[in-house]
Formats: sequence, structure tokens, C-alpha cells
Amino acid sequence: MIVEKIMKRDVVTLSRTDTIEEAMKRMRTFHIKHLPVINERGTVVGVVTDRDVKKASPSIFAHNSSAKDLQRPVELIMSKEVVTGHPLDFAEEISAVFFEHDIGCLPIVKNGKLVGIVTKSDLLHTFVQLTGAHFPGSQIEIKTEDITQGLADISPIFSKRQIGILSVLVYPGEKEHSKILVFRVQTMNPASIIKDVKTKGYQVLWPAEQRDLL
Repeated sequence: MIVEKIMKRDVVTLSRTDTIEEAMKRMRTFHIKHLPVINERGTVVGVVTDRDVKKASPSIFAHNSSAKDLQRPVELIMSKEVVTGHPLDFAEEISAVFFEHDIGCLPIVKNGKLVGIVTKSDLLHTFVQLTGAHFPGSQIEIKTEDITQGLADISPIFSKRQIGILSVLVYPGEKEHSKILVFRVQTMNPASIIKDVKTKGYQVLWPAEQRDLL
């Protein structure tokens, strides 16, 4: 799935000269935690997060703090080294960007201008949809040495049993060349599928209880 399909297009932004107080107001009003800072050309020059705002806000325990601190411009607290994405990037790939850079949002830029934003929450929602975890069903994990052959052998079983497949994922196995096929399927009782899979000579890793009984 490409980023263009999941990004928010109506992005709430700030300018360099907007105050910290204004950033706080916009976060409260729109229930958001990240505000891209753009210049007059629509280019991203920084990002302000709720954490930045909290650090910059006056503390009730500090004797030398003042409400005037909130009137400072956001350019003093914003992160200036901003990691950005493109609308045609894949959601699966930008998840690695979030992990690598430990960020909570990714401004999406096209032709040098801000066109959208993706947050960790957006990514989590997307992966729930991709895996079909929001639908009732069962998960079956099957070990294979050959992904292509494994799919060719196992997929017809679901068709024969008239059981729909919600998603298929591939995880690395414990051994170097082994893989684990993870099927999310539309049934609450996968016993018949597991039996057919074992007949094909494959090892079922999950459900463990069913694996041990059959």
C-alpha cells in the first residue's frame, strides 16, 4: 500500500514565527501531537511535537519561569533535521524509517512542498488492515523451505475447504533458509486445514494445541 492512500492531506501546520502558545492551542483543538513547520513556499523547515511543547512550557515548580516563555517562536524549539517521505513510498517501507529514526510522524513532500503527513497511529491502523486482524478468524503458521512451492501446495487447501484467506505474511524461520508462512483465515476452527497441511508434509507451528493433537 502506498503512502498516498493512508496519509492525512489536511495538515495542520505552523510558521516559524508562530508562538509556542499557538502550537499548544492547535494541538488541543485538533487533537494532534505533531505540527510541521513550513515557510511561505510550503516547504517543511521543521517539526514541533507535544514533547517539544511540554519541555518549553513554564513549570509551576520553577521560580524563574514565566508565561512569557509561551510567546517565544516555535523555531526555537522545533526539530530542524526533518525526515520526510513521498506519496508513492510504500507504507511497509516507511515503517522502517520510523523505527530507524525513532520518529512519531513523517511529513509527506512532493515537488518540495508539504502534501500530507503520516503518524505511527496511521501506520498501526494500516497494518491492522493489511493483516486482517480486525476481522474474526484464525492464524495458522506453517514452516517451509520454499515460499513459492509452499504457497502453491497450501493455497488450494483453503479453496477446497471454501475458507477465505484474509492475509498471508512471511516471517524468517529459526534456521537460515527456513521461512514461516502466516495465514490469517476466515474460520474459528482451523482443524481441517491443519490436517490437510500436515498431509502435504508441512509442519504446523501454530496453533500449537492443534499441532500436537493431530
